Amino acid sequence: MPASVTPLLQAAPPPLPPQTFALDEDRARLTPAAITALRGLARAWKLTGAEAAALVGVSETTWDRIKAGAWRQSFSQDQMMRASAMIGVFKGLHLLFADGMADRWVRLRNAGPLFGNLSPVEAMIARGIPGMIEIRQHVDALRGGL
Repeated sequence: MPASVTPLLQAAPPPLPPQTFALDEDRARLTPAAITALRGLARAWKLTGAEAAALVGVSETTWDRIKAGAWRQSFSQDQMMRASAMIGVFKGLHLLFADGMADRWVRLRNAGPLFGNLSPVEAMIARGIPGMIEIRQHVDALRGGL
């Protein structure tokens, strides 16, 4: 084969390991983007300060600092998992619904077994990270992503 001809099939790069948010440097790099996304999500979902704080896993005064842009620390692994799950729910809903329902859905009571007559926001607050992940998987399944 001439040197100028490259093979059509090249080895694919090895897959990246799953993001665990365990490394300080990963959290430091990703926290600013997570904060920006969470601020927008809180506005879109019309979260109260108490709801946003509970969902992120911080105090209300810390949420106020985050919201005001005065937070200068990296999120913990827990907080990054929470942010990731909520951002996934937000994105999935906006892929599923083409109108305002994408942001209203999280406020609607749901009688399904996953929600127990709570709204998705209430269920995520009540059940923490496991509930957030289940709700993200539910939204992904609704849109055919699983």
